[in-house]
Formats: sequence, structure tokens, C-alpha cells
Amino acid sequence: MRMRPSRALAVALAGALVLAACADAPDEEVVDEEPEEEVEEEPEEEVDEDAVEEDEPEEEVEEADFLACQITDTGGVDDRSFNQTVWEGFQQAEEELGIEIAVLESESEADFDPNIRAFIDRGCDLIVTVGFLLGDATAEAAEANPDQLFAIVDFAFEDETYDNVREILFETDEAGFLAGYVAAGTSESGIIGTYGGINIPTVSIFMDGYLAGAEYYNEEHGADVVVEGWDGQDGLFTGDFESQDEGRRVTDSLLEQGADVIMPVAGPVGLGTATALEDFGEGLMIWVDTDGYVSAPEFGDLMLTSVLKRMDVASFTVIEEVINDEFEGGLFLGDLENEGVGIAPFHDHEDTVPDEVKDAIDDLRQGIIDGEISVDPADY
Repeated sequence: MRMRPSRALAVALAGALVLAACADAPDEEVVDEEPEEEVEEEPEEEVDEDAVEEDEPEEEVEEADFLACQITDTGGVDDRSFNQTVWEGFQQAEEELGIEIAVLESESEADFDPNIRAFIDRGCDLIVTVGFLLGDATAEAAEANPDQLFAIVDFAFEDETYDNVREILFETDEAGFLAGYVAAGTSESGIIGTYGGINIPTVSIFMDGYLAGAEYYNEEHGADVVVEGWDGQDGLFTGDFESQDEGRRVTDSLLEQGADVIMPVAGPVGLGTATALEDFGEGLMIWVDTDGYVSAPEFGDLMLTSVLKRMDVASFTVIEEVINDEFEGGLFLGDLENEGVGIAPFHDHEDTVPDEVKDAIDDLRQGIIDGEISVDPADY
């Protein structure tokens, strides 16, 4: 075990400590001995009362002894993407809510069950499992331990909902649509690319949106931008979320096909795309989950934008709900409307993206929210 540290808009708890520093004031007001004694006694009593009042909330937090625990998928907690974003919500809760946090990293799927059992035995108040691949293990543990609270990111149970599990999903096809539109409008070669880690719904949903956004751009502008790596049903996948060498290999193949904007949906595998682009000397990329310009700053000059999936807000929120006795099992869905998803700024490429593309983003976002614009590639 390694220790490290709905709607997705939670209001963070804040406590303000007001210190009554009145010790010097009486000295300035002293006239004779009698007033001095009276003035000194009153402030001392007031300071003591304030100290008692201010210490009580701190003692209550300590007595709560709240432990929030995260179990990663095989990407690891420092993946600069998926797992790391959830962990950042934990770290925020540690700092702002005064809780204890813990994480176990899964090196393979064989670690899922033992990691969950370890945290149940440890007495975690909330266990957050991260990733579609942990769905079955989380369901089994939740059913066997009805008094243990869980949340799972990127998974929803089809046949049953558990009162002790909050399911957290994101409509990343909505944000992926915006990224695909930007990529198509920025591409000089008329070819853009994408690939995934494993062909699972929470990966392919990004790619669906990306493809739909590019097709919508073509429809609106009479263009013929081609998307390589995903056709709406099948495409390019590395087979894992770890191998940067595989990311580099797939990127090289996309570059050979002429793609000049590439969106990897594969966690740290996407860093292989960055190194391939550096060596190739041309092309841009779109990161996912976090703002890649911030999470992978060494490759910031390659980041056109990022598809944001605000899992840090979601993890912080569910922790806060448990603390406030407001936890409810069932589905939370992050989308453009509640700002659970979005796209990052263009940073160094603000001038690279054509003005007409930038000007269209707000209207596209609202059109998706209103249901006037489809993010399903099958509709194009």
C-alpha cells in the first residue's frame, strides 16, 4: 500500500478564524491602576471565550477522523490525466476539509479486488474507484458490504443501482465535439487523427464526439476534412494505458497518413504522441481529461487544446457530500451545461486557431446544450 496523498459544481467548505488580538489596546487606554485592572480582566475573558469557540470546530474535524480512499486503474496516480485528476480532488479535500486521504495504485486488473478489500479493512469512510475496468469489482464489493460507501468514476451499472455507490459519468462526446471542430478548422493538411488506449465506452465516447465535430465542420463549411483512427465503430487502439512506445508507434502511423492534429485518448500513452510530434517536427495534439498545457508543460507548445473532464470537482463533491451526510447512491452526469466537461484555452496557439473557428465555439456549445446540435457521428 502506498500512501499519497449532483452536478459537478460543489461549494467548497471554508472556515475563517478571527483572532481577537486585544492585548495591546488596554495598555494604551490605561489611566490609573483601577481601570487598568478592569480593562485587563475583560479582554482576557473575551480572548479565552473566542479561543474556546474557535477551537471547537477544529476539535470536531479531528474527532470525525474522516478517511477518503482512492483506487486507481492501471494508469497510476501520476498519469497526468485520468487518475491524477481525481486525486487532485482528494488533495483539495485534504487541504480544505481537513480529512485524511489514501491511494492504492493498481498495476494490473488482478489488483482491483485486493485493493478494495484492503481499504474496506482499513475502515475508509469513502472508497472511490477510478475507471470503467473497476466496474465489476466495485459492484461485487458494494453488494457484499452495504454499509461501505463507494463512488466509481466512468462507470454506470446497467441492471442495478446500489444505494451505497455514486456512479460518476461524463458526456465527453460533447466536449470532444468542440475539439473535433477546432481540429478540423485548424488543420492545414485536411487530415486529423485520434486513437485510444482500450476500446471501451469511456474511451470511444471522446472519439465519437471528435469525429462528429469534424463532420459538422465539413457540413457547415463545405470542407472535406478526414478523420483517421476512428470511424464511429472501430479504430486505432494501443491495448493499454501505459505504453508510451505504443503511443509513439500509433502516432507515427497517423503522421504517415498526413494527420497534423492528433487526439490520443489513452492517459500517459499520449505522451508517446508528444515525443513523436517533437521528432517529426510538425503537427499538434489535443490532450484529454486535464489541461495538457498545465499537466504536461514540457509539451505545452504542442497542445492545441484539451478535452476537459472535471473529475477533480466530482471527487471533491462526493467527499463533501459524505461529510455532510448528503450522500446518495445513483448516477451523476457531468456535461457542458453543468460545466462537468469543456475544452481548455488554446494557450500558445491562440493565434493558430482561425478567428471564425474561435467565434463559433460559444454558439456550438449552446447548440449542444439545447439539443439543436447532435454529437453522434451517425447523424452526419
